[in-house]
Amino acid sequence: MKLNENGLCDRAQWKAAGYELFQFDRKEMKKRTKENPFWIHFGAGNLFRAFQANAVQKLLNNGTIDRGIIVAEGYDYEIIEKMNHPHDDYTILVTLKADGSVEKTVIGSIAESLALDVENEKAYRRLKEIFCKDSLKMASFTITEKGYSLTDGSGRQLLDAESDFKSGPQKPKSYIGKVTALLYARFLDGAKPIAMVSMDNCSHNGDRLFAAVCAFAEKWTDCGMAEKGFLEYVRNKKKVSFPWTMIDKITPRPDASIEKILKEDGIEGLDPVITSKNTYAAPFVNAEECEYLVIEDAFPNGRPKLEESGLIFTSRETVDKVEKMKVCTCLNPLHTALAVFGCLLGFHSIAEEMKDPALKKLLEGIGYTEGLPVVVDPGILNPKEFIDTVLNVRFPNPFMPDTPQRIATDTSQKLSVRFGETIKAYEASESLCVSDLKMIPLVFAGWLRYLMGVDDSGSPFELSPDPKISSLRAYFEDIKLGGAPDTDFLEPVLSDSGIFGVDLYQAGLAKKVCGYFKEMCRGKGAVRTTLEKYCL
Repeated sequence: MKLNENGLCDRAQWKAAGYELFQFDRKEMKKRTKENPFWIHFGAGNLFRAFQANAVQKLLNNGTIDRGIIVAEGYDYEIIEKMNHPHDDYTILVTLKADGSVEKTVIGSIAESLALDVENEKAYRRLKEIFCKDSLKMASFTITEKGYSLTDGSGRQLLDAESDFKSGPQKPKSYIGKVTALLYARFLDGAKPIAMVSMDNCSHNGDRLFAAVCAFAEKWTDCGMAEKGFLEYVRNKKKVSFPWTMIDKITPRPDASIEKILKEDGIEGLDPVITSKNTYAAPFVNAEECEYLVIEDAFPNGRPKLEESGLIFTSRETVDKVEKMKVCTCLNPLHTALAVFGCLLGFHSIAEEMKDPALKKLLEGIGYTEGLPVVVDPGILNPKEFIDTVLNVRFPNPFMPDTPQRIATDTSQKLSVRFGETIKAYEASESLCVSDLKMIPLVFAGWLRYLMGVDDSGSPFELSPDPKISSLRAYFEDIKLGGAPDTDFLEPVLSDSGIFGVDLYQAGLAKKVCGYFKEMCRGKGAVRTTLEKYCL
């Protein structure tokens, strides 16, 4: 059994091995898509193959649409060359369920895959051809938040972007420069409408994409390298829209245990590829069963009935509410709490942490008791049911190889949104008191204890990457386990509203945080003792 056109001729063999196969004529689908594409996606990674490609397959299977999706990769061309093309654009989606079962699906909805590379003349010419098609309704993106940046961490212009600003749309080097050049080709071919849809996991993602594209359009028109009307075209929402979206689906790196299952089924040629850019790519993707994609319904060239595959279309305001519900209350704060205490208690799996009664009670306190009273309710998703799914299905999933160490990355950048917004909502409430918060201050104290770089058994551990880690660690150099340290040294940290979203002294929570921190410093096992004291 091989994952390519020849290998899939014997469908009975694949079905006998437990694989769900596509239910459409793929040859005809590819022909129709090439003639009249409707959706091109930038970013050929795991999330695309597990989510967007699968959503299109569902619609092809039930006859809602008759064309597939085209994917382009603008960062790591080797994914296309070494993974997509050798497997004829097929992939295997392995859905990992919380009950321990797996579902195996052969995804055949990808009609075409291309490198977004101006040096690859054939591929780039085809991309321009696609962008000039009347039928093209949307271009979507999962290129990570960094993909939209035109400057580095210190605010300096990235070299590729700077070069593209000066040289124009003919042979751009930067990701967004290349995308903007394709959009310019669509403008020159009649200023045809299109939706440019960021599906990356960052707040107000459509605005980020718009700002980046607009920067190129403005530079090029100002310098006379693009026609004056191009900037107006990009800014005209009736011509080019940049919808906000909220996406939520965990797709970890392809796991060796899943590869083993597939090999035991008799599938050959599953060896992963590590590209020269250090991308780990495999012919399969493993993902959780839960998924959410909420999209602002702003499509100037129309759209198919994508809601029939589970996508949710709504207003921009509602997308914003869903984002705040997830990030400020129902998911991200719970993840951060597990990250902090998981590192301190020696866990290396989120699923294993969920078996710990004290940690589960901590999450229930943060989500249900402290968060739900001030949650932003979007109306289209029930916040309590969302938390129920997180705590009972998503986090406990034994197949999801996610670690607290990974999630602890950049914690200093996350606390202000994930917990600070709840504190602000309590401060603004006439019926709630900030002093009633117990679990959120406990997480803050746990994070301070984490910054000591010593786990609950007294052993040193490596702190996860964080831009503030050096400056923060300096406060804890002289703090040792044993006794109850004087917490005056914490004043500059706890008063930093840039970290917590509020000054914890002004909010009336600093004393509580310091008290918890002292208890966690009493000696080996003190973190566990403190958790159980306040959570059980």
